[in-house]
Amino acid sequence: MLQTSNYSLVLSLQFLLLSYDLFVNSFSELLRMAPVIQLVLFIIQDIAILFNIIIIFLMFFNTFVFQAGLVSLLFHKFKGTIILTAVYFALSISFHVWVMVRGEL
Repeated sequence: MLQTSNYSLVLSLQFLLLSYDLFVNSFSELLRMAPVIQLVLFIIQDIAILFNIIIIFLMFFNTFVFQAGLVSLLFHKFKGTIILTAVYFALSISFHVWVMVRGEL
């Protein structure tokens, strides 16, 4: 069970991961001359997005609604968030592949 003090830790962790995501999206084009560094940054960014998804689902699992067996209600209520996060992750990976392939040409 999450206590009130743990919510600030989870929120701080998500803020840190999203800040890294914003940083990589903003400054990745400056590293076009070093594709290996750019690739490492992209991989870490995708892992950070996966960690955010894991944190979201862990927060779902710690609710009384989930523990009472009303999983469909919980997923129905947060369907937009789940779909948007999955689409962002897929678009992020496809953008990273496109940037890395474009850099090789």
